[in-house]
Amino acid sequence: MSRIAILALLLVFATIVRATTDVQYCEKNAEYEVKVKEVNISPNPIARGEPATFTISANTGRGIKGGKLVIEVTYFGWHIHSETHDLCAETTCPVETGDFLVAHSQVLPGYTPPGSYSLQMKMLDSQKKELTCIKFSIDIGSVPSVADM
Repeated sequence: MSRIAILALLLVFATIVRATTDVQYCEKNAEYEVKVKEVNISPNPIARGEPATFTISANTGRGIKGGKLVIEVTYFGWHIHSETHDLCAETTCPVETGDFLVAHSQVLPGYTPPGSYSLQMKMLDSQKKELTCIKFSIDIGSVPSVADM
């Protein structure tokens, strides 16, 4: 196999590898009903203008019939974006007791500035009770994507 073919395979592999990111609960001593095990971001860093998938592995001690995911984004400490998603659009509802996954895919605009962003995600049940709240960082790559050209 030529060096170019090997390099191409390595680049493809590098873009599909899921990277686990450090996660913290919003309140250190809170007893959340939903325990988050890990957050995987693919690709990491995120490429502007390309799809990015966030997969949250969690566990619950009770069934969840529905609810919302509320996401807040900050950049250098400035609040820049909020969005709310139907929990049942991001996972299978009702969520059964035990382990479950929440997955969300999104394409960031090509003009998104590169750098490190902070995200806070709250999961609320259908009565708006907070089930969990986590914080983590994401990195937006500085290399322009094909969509920027």
